[in-house]
Amino acid sequence: MSRVAIIGTTTWGVTLGVVLARKGMEVRLWARTEQESAELRDARYHSDVLSGITLPPQLSITSSLSEALADAKAVILAVPSQRMRQNIKSVPDHLDGSMLIVSAAKGLEIDSNKRMSQVIADEISPGFWPNICVLSGPNLSQEILRDLPAVAVVAAWDEAVARRAQKLLNTPNLCLYTNTDVIGGEIGGALKNIIALGAGIADGLGYGDNAKAALITRGLTEITALGVTLGANPLTFSGLTGLGDLIATCSSPLSRNHYVGVELTKGRSLEEIIKSMNGVAEGVATTIVAHNLAQQFELEMPITEKIYKVLFQGLSPRQAALELMEAEARHELVGRRWKLFSLFKR
Repeated sequence: MSRVAIIGTTTWGVTLGVVLARKGMEVRLWARTEQESAELRDARYHSDVLSGITLPPQLSITSSLSEALADAKAVILAVPSQRMRQNIKSVPDHLDGSMLIVSAAKGLEIDSNKRMSQVIADEISPGFWPNICVLSGPNLSQEILRDLPAVAVVAAWDEAVARRAQKLLNTPNLCLYTNTDVIGGEIGGALKNIIALGAGIADGLGYGDNAKAALITRGLTEITALGVTLGANPLTFSGLTGLGDLIATCSSPLSRNHYVGVELTKGRSLEEIIKSMNGVAEGVATTIVAHNLAQQFELEMPITEKIYKVLFQGLSPRQAALELMEAEARHELVGRRWKLFSLFKR
């Protein structure tokens, strides 16, 4: 029986643990404290995540990192992006040459502006770098827990490594594709949360489906522009980790980032909204990093800029929408320092 370790009792971490255990794999879920570990073991359900769904017997919970990672084929890091570095720092002594290291976090680190695979690489031996993988795609946890069909992408620099992760982690209701564009997979998965904040604002203001479709489409172009600047393949953003994830996150009320956008239109402060939530809305921190990167590369990212001003500079959601509509319209693939027009023009 294959064994997988999962670092983090987040919604996504517990969800992955449940679906892999249902497949028949031995899953060890690492909790940060013995108290949390004991509560999960005793209750066998995670009240904040599972809504009464019982944890499968193949899923065990431990606060011992050595016990969690012993003889594991893969370690999945399903932690908030701003805590990835402190979590991966605990892992290197327990790695071996064949263990897959899978990032399931969709965010960017504020202090460094780095992607999660870069953060992981910073804290482990270069000999383990080829084993780093990224899991991303349109994956709403509550649907996956109900065994509704879903797909995702596992990306690694080496196609053979991606296929090894695919074979290990593929389940009957969570079908995994492979890719070698790690940068594109991570940028698409992270920046779609910014656009989801905007989609929530559009829905909260009652602007309708035309406006939201425009926001999603222009948002995808903006994401692609930054991704290409960082070295991603532009075609990746038309796939599951780009367009697919963007559609799911912008359209579903199950999305935390969409929820934050809606709540902002009600006049609630960002601090109040965040305090009322069980999970992390990754788009908030990602907006800071994307704004930093846009300035660094002198890229036009108007949606990101407006969301940044709404979150951190007091711009009202309605005024942000008006300013976006009043912006000068040009060729849709042209923007300052964008490389898209030269890639796609006929």
